[in-house]
Amino acid sequence: MNLDDDGEWAGEWWLPDEPDHKVPGTLRYTSADGLALTLIGTFEDRISTTISPGVVAFHEGRRTWEVIHGAAEQREITLFGCVPNGGKRTYGARVQTPDKQTITSITGLIGAHVSGEDEVVFSAAEVSVDNLGVWGATSVFEGFWGAPRGRPDGSGTISVKPVEAQTVKADGAEFILAHRHTLPFFDQRQGGTTGRVRDTTFVRIVRETPFSWREAMRLARTVQDLIALATHRAAGVIWLRLRLAEGDVEPEPTRPQRESNVEVIYSPSKVGDHDAKVIEPHRVFFTCETLPFEEVIPRWCKVHEQLQSALNMILGLRYAPAEYIENNLLTAVGAAEVLHRGLDIEEPPMPREEFKPMREAMLTHVPEQHRERIGA
Repeated sequence: MNLDDDGEWAGEWWLPDEPDHKVPGTLRYTSADGLALTLIGTFEDRISTTISPGVVAFHEGRRTWEVIHGAAEQREITLFGCVPNGGKRTYGARVQTPDKQTITSITGLIGAHVSGEDEVVFSAAEVSVDNLGVWGATSVFEGFWGAPRGRPDGSGTISVKPVEAQTVKADGAEFILAHRHTLPFFDQRQGGTTGRVRDTTFVRIVRETPFSWREAMRLARTVQDLIALATHRAAGVIWLRLRLAEGDVEPEPTRPQRESNVEVIYSPSKVGDHDAKVIEPHRVFFTCETLPFEEVIPRWCKVHEQLQSALNMILGLRYAPAEYIENNLLTAVGAAEVLHRGLDIEEPPMPREEFKPMREAMLTHVPEQHRERIGA
């Protein structure tokens, strides 16, 4: 599922510690508003204390839930970070109708029941990011024009040839740059017919040991940040899919085998636009053609962990630039200082005897009334 698409799942929902109390409702997702669960019925969100038998005191505030489970559209669903966001209760009404409750959620896992963000149940993650295909510098397509005697005659071919996946081990995992494409199909319309094959470039990450949802987010962020650095612009996550570890894929009485793929709905630093035009290749700092995949991934994983604070500041200028240039300048300077410290560089970037004449030369171009303040 693309994170910029809308989705809706109608089914039953319950709290993990109250599996017998199932409430019907509909989960809706939009990239603008996120996840919202509308229940026909309620989970008790009031905070209360039993003072004495039959006497209950209700306090300010509301309960929140770390996890809500559901079954909808023939899929198991897990919601993380659930907060009540309104509802309607009826007391003493002339016509009794079901209560209504709205709950917002931070993350949705479509295809599995997970007890928490740190439960170790996944064996692999697949992620697609804006401009990943351009950065990967490979394609399943080849095109030829017929031009006998140097003149196009309208003939030609578009061929599809599977591309061999590129694989490298780093950070305790196997990173695989791969393609997935559809079979050819024809879209026949009144005004014409279009032949199509859709090719998707993605990165599959297979850990040596199972991992949790929190770790899956970190792995996806590692790929997202690399593409943002390579393209010098915010890179959105188009989709993220997880695979359950083999020990969690057991047959159930209602069906022979449970789906092992888990579609993830969450809010990354930027949501990708799967229908947007890609960046021009000449505007990319580096691709897998100039810096091979098997070289850049191990180096990036090492740097991403070692210099996380500096990278967050640098990439923050791409994902959430400040409205005032002064704030962006301060962030850039701070990132340079943190980067310098993180790399354990003891020596200054240039000798003092070279820096002093350069500083004096620069100050001659500063207006006299500001020279003392800037030169301090």
